[in-house]
Amino acid sequence: MSTINWEDFEKIDMRVGTILEVSDFPKARKPAYQLKIDFGELGTKKSSAQIVTLYEKEELIGKQVIAVINFPPKQIANFISECLVLGIYNENNDVVLLSPDKKTENGCKIG
Repeated sequence: MSTINWEDFEKIDMRVGTILEVSDFPKARKPAYQLKIDFGELGTKKSSAQIVTLYEKEELIGKQVIAVINFPPKQIANFISECLVLGIYNENNDVVLLSPDKKTENGCKIG
């Protein structure tokens, strides 16, 4: 894997946000949820997340997550995803969400 410099890293705008809404996404090729995430002063953004194996919709409401918010919008089936929620692929290739271990203000920058 190639290395990046500090300027490359600074181009990635990662922020903390709180999940407000979770919906099923039946038109996705792989099982996924549609998320609406509050990033504080930066507003709300939508994301498609393939996290149905490890997470129930109800447990995601109010959960803080880390997301990249400066990718261009991406159409996934009939849905426009506006940010990329970050996670770790575990030993079963399921996504475990990245989240702060202490509650913080929505929109805080990761760095």
